[in-house]
Parts: sequence; structure tokens; C-alpha cells
Amino acid sequence: MASAMPRILIVDDEPEMVRGLEDNFRFEGYQTLAATTGKEGLALAVREAPDLILLDIMMPELSGWDVLRALRQKGLDVPVIMLTARGEEVDRVLGLELGADDYVTKPFSLRELLARVRAVLRRPGPRVKFEEFAFGDVRIRLRGRQVFKAGQEVRLTRKEFDLLRYLVEHRGEVVTRDRLLDEVWGYEQFPTTRTVDTHVLRLRQKFEKDPERPAWILTVHGQGYKFSG
Repeated sequence: MASAMPRILIVDDEPEMVRGLEDNFRFEGYQTLAATTGKEGLALAVREAPDLILLDIMMPELSGWDVLRALRQKGLDVPVIMLTARGEEVDRVLGLELGADDYVTKPFSLRELLARVRAVLRRPGPRVKFEEFAFGDVRIRLRGRQVFKAGQEVRLTRKEFDLLRYLVEHRGEVVTRDRLLDEVWGYEQFPTTRTVDTHVLRLRQKFEKDPERPAWILTVHGQGYKFSG
């Protein structure tokens, strides 16, 4: 996958705060997502798999603590920096116990927040992250077996997804039809190479701007297919 600046999800019920943070983080080269309620923030975190979340604590209905607790219960170990106007030690301890990575008290300087974000993103060690791949306006979430185009989920059959995943995992490599039959279908129900062609056509119709002139799933004549993303 081509490298890209981290995506930061900002969750705060103060719209002006959200807009200001988005503007500043984008200026620094980061990609941003934003939500002004805990419920919306939780949904975005699950669906979009950001690299880091800036999470306000004091929000109506679903607090930052509730969102953080729900994320960890779902097994999502995305880094989280808590934002709060309260500076009590008990708040800091609770946030850290729930799995927060850092804690910033309002009002804070943008310089300090940027430094903390960079520090958290640099921390070593494995994290349970979504396995994702993106090409064009398409995002593939391997763990959830989900594919989104322009933000909208695209329904794939089991074999369509398996084929797309295999091509993506071997991007840049020419893969023969026989190899695809062996690795994706396992020769179950005695499919033919025509089966591969049919599934490739369906994928192109769903994801290529012009299926007749594909930009991503290419035909290598006399050999097979190659994913160019």
C-alpha cells in the first residue's frame, strides 16, 4: 500500500473546536475525520479505522469514556488521546485504565497537542489494527470482509471478495488463471478458467471507472491478471 499521512478522528461536541483542529491537522499534512457526538464518533471509528482518535470526554448521551470503553470491548486498539476541560487525577486514571494512550487538558496549545499526537503515533509495539488496502476511491477492510467505494459499502459474494483479496495481496504480480483456481477456488466444484474471467468482470463492473479499460485489475494476455494498485 502506498504510504499516506495518518488519519486522525476528532470527536468533540464543540463544532468550532472540531473545525479548528481539522484545519490545523490538515495544514500539518494529516488526514482528518470528524464527529460532534460520541455515537457518531464510535460509528466512524469502527467503519473508517483511523490511525488515532482525539476524544473529548464530556459529551452528552455517549461520553468519551463510553466511546473508549466500547472501542476496547470491540477489540479495537486504535491509539486514543483524551481531551477534557477537567484536570482531576481521577479522570486521568480512569481514562488510562480504560485504555487511553494519553490525556490532554483544555485549554491546550496546538503545539503541545501535535507533539503528543506524533509521540503516540511513534510508539512501537504491535496493535490490533484493521488490515486495509485502498485504491482510488475504494477501501478494502480485510478483517471485516468489507469493501467501500466512495464511502458506500459494496456487497460482494464470498468468492468475489476472496478473488479481490488475493489479487490485492499479490499486487504487481502476474497471476495465472490456473493459480487463481487453485488458490481461491481450490478447484471446488470443478470450476473452469472461464469462472475466473467471469468473477474478474464482475469486480471490474463494481470498481473500475471504465470496465472496458480497467485501471486496477489488468489482463496480461496469454498469462492471467495483475492488480496494479
